Amino acid sequence: MTPTLLAPERLKGIRRGIEKESLRATADGELAMTPHPAALGAALTHPNITTDYSEAQLELITGVHASVEQCLEELTQVHQFTYRALGDELMWVSSMPCHLPADENIPIGRYGSSNVGRAKSVYRMGLAHRYGRRMQTISGIHYNWSLPGVTDEQYFALIRNFRRESFLLLYLFGASPAACSSFVTGRKHELQSLTPHTVYMPHGTSLRMGRLGYQSEAQASLAVSYNSLEGYAASLHDALTRPYPAYEQVGIMNPGGEYNQLATTLLQIENEFYGTIRPKRVIRPGERPLHALRERGVEYVEVRLMDLDPFVPVGIKAQTMRFLDVFLLHCLTSDSPPDTPAEIAALGRNQHKTAAYGREPGLKLERDGREVALTQWGAEILQSCRPIAAQLDAVHATTDYSDAVRAAEVLLGDPDMLPSARVLAALARDHDNSFTQFVLAQSQQTKAKLLKLPYPGSVQSRLEALAQQSIAEQKAVEAADTVPFETFRQQYISADRLQLNASAVAAAPALVAV
Repeated sequence: MTPTLLAPERLKGIRRGIEKESLRATADGELAMTPHPAALGAALTHPNITTDYSEAQLELITGVHASVEQCLEELTQVHQFTYRALGDELMWVSSMPCHLPADENIPIGRYGSSNVGRAKSVYRMGLAHRYGRRMQTISGIHYNWSLPGVTDEQYFALIRNFRRESFLLLYLFGASPAACSSFVTGRKHELQSLTPHTVYMPHGTSLRMGRLGYQSEAQASLAVSYNSLEGYAASLHDALTRPYPAYEQVGIMNPGGEYNQLATTLLQIENEFYGTIRPKRVIRPGERPLHALRERGVEYVEVRLMDLDPFVPVGIKAQTMRFLDVFLLHCLTSDSPPDTPAEIAALGRNQHKTAAYGREPGLKLERDGREVALTQWGAEILQSCRPIAAQLDAVHATTDYSDAVRAAEVLLGDPDMLPSARVLAALARDHDNSFTQFVLAQSQQTKAKLLKLPYPGSVQSRLEALAQQSIAEQKAVEAADTVPFETFRQQYISADRLQLNASAVAAAPALVAV
């Protein structure tokens, strides 16, 4: 352990923020086919409320916070405002989607007539052609985290260890062991039928992170190394510039003149790369994320594997966030040898095994070429988390961090208490083993709870003003366009803008992240 990394003044500098996705659903558990509610403002420009893949997939975003409580307070207030704009609709509280229409009828996000708004929609159309729309309706929570004074090298060491040991997070917090059978219609899958309308894995933890989730055969050919920023950037650069035959067949445009995708490369843009954790940097106007990373280094990490907790109104609780803080510090301060292609492949197998079979008694994972019990490896990780939790407790004059680690130890020893087990138990006990009935009931309860909570008029006024401001900002973006969309598209995907080349960025049009 590196003592200076855990000095009290540094630990006080931890910052976190949350991005939380949820589908809008009708009162009977169908995907909402309505546009993004006008009262929520413009999805293109609102800082707290946007859409992810689908027009029906809300994404609620907090700012950056020094405390877990402040972060959750903001997330709760954004939820309260959003629910007041939804009418009879619900926010679906499971990571796995509600009952879905035919793939081609799932609405893609719409962001207005500006070039960047069109680019966001065309990118999503590209995802539809590449992976299908259903896969994109899966929702989750992204946890953005930073510690002051951490170098690029240290952040990449953290990422390597996170990828090695994140099976524990899937085990402890996975909450998607079942799904609506509409999600797998016409697809090959390993799920079992619980009822005619519900599929599941008896010992599953997170179908979202398994073979039916964010997976891509094309991306499986990417053995992205996290040994250095340079190597990571080179891998992404290659994927963003290498033509991919199957996508070349799809083409940029269809015969009717409509856009199929932004590019025919293995990745259209950086965000298409699926990973359980990403190195991130806030981008400047007119800048590609890869350029920002190459020029100014890693600013924070984005943890991407957390399921929505259907038993918690905003999808994540304070204790879980505190455990993530401890776990990330553990990953940062532990020895982190370089990764290898063989290890990367083994980590992928561990992820799929934990997602599908995590609660199976005696389940073994691969570590250093040998098999080890998931529970034994998990216990070793939690043991090394204890002193870190104690240091955080000392800094904040609390026992909350140690309590979070102790709660994880209890879950490790009693799989029936895990969120994934509780979901299946609730299905059987109260909902005739129906995934849709269970999530619908939880979604209705969640809406009622959040609407009953105290809600200051000042919060409503502030968020109403933000919504109006976002609409004005979208109009300004649309009015500022000076080039045809095709020119914009070619400039946006230009390889020059991925390089450390300030002139290419300066010459590019101002962009909102696609």
